[in-house]
Amino acid sequence: MSAAASPLRLGILLSGRGSNFLAIADSIRAGRLHGVEIAVVISNVAEAPGLDAAQKLDLPTALFVSKGRKRADHDADVIACLQAHRVDLVCLAGYMRLLSPGFIAAFPHRILNIHPSLLPAFPGLEAQEQAFAYGVKVAGCTVHFVDEELDHGPIVVQRAIPVLDDDDAESLAHRILAEEHLAYTDAIRLVASGAYQIRGRRYVKRSS
Repeated sequence: MSAAASPLRLGILLSGRGSNFLAIADSIRAGRLHGVEIAVVISNVAEAPGLDAAQKLDLPTALFVSKGRKRADHDADVIACLQAHRVDLVCLAGYMRLLSPGFIAAFPHRILNIHPSLLPAFPGLEAQEQAFAYGVKVAGCTVHFVDEELDHGPIVVQRAIPVLDDDDAESLAHRILAEEHLAYTDAIRLVASGAYQIRGRRYVKRSS
C-alpha cells in the first residue's frame, strides 16, 4: 500500500487584517480543503491584525518588516523562511508589496494572488472603486498565478457578481470580498489537485 500523499503546504503572506487568510484557514478546519495545511503566515507589517490572528490559531508566524529595506534583501529573508517551512504554494492575502523577480523565480507558478476585479480590468489599487466609478454592470474577483507584471499571471478562478443599482463603492467592495473568500478556496483546491497545465497565459484543467 502506498503512503498517503503529503499535504500541500501553504505559505500565507499578508500586510493587514488577513480576511482571505482567515477564510482559507476556516476552509481547512471545516474540511472544505482536503490535503492542505498552512505551514507559515508571514507579514511585512508588525501591527498587521492578520499576524495576531494567526498566532491565536497557533500557526507558525514570522515578521520581516519591509519599511526602509531594499526589496531584494527583504524578499531574500522571506524566501528563506518559506523554504525553511517547506512551503509548496505561496498565497498572497492582502500582501501590499510587489515581489522581486528573484522571489518569483524561487516559486515559479507557485504563487497565487487574489485581486478584487475581473482581470484584466482594473489592475492595481482600489479596483472596486475603479469599477464602481467606471459604471460597470458586472464586477468580481480573480485568483491568478503571479508573474513579473502587476496583476497579470495565468487566471485560475474568477467569480462575478452584478453591480446593483443601489450599490455604492463600499457596498460593492463588501460583496466582492465575500466572493474572494470563496474564490481563494476554490483556486487552492484546483492547484492542490495537480490536474492542470499552464499553457502560455492559460490555466487549463487536465481531463481525467
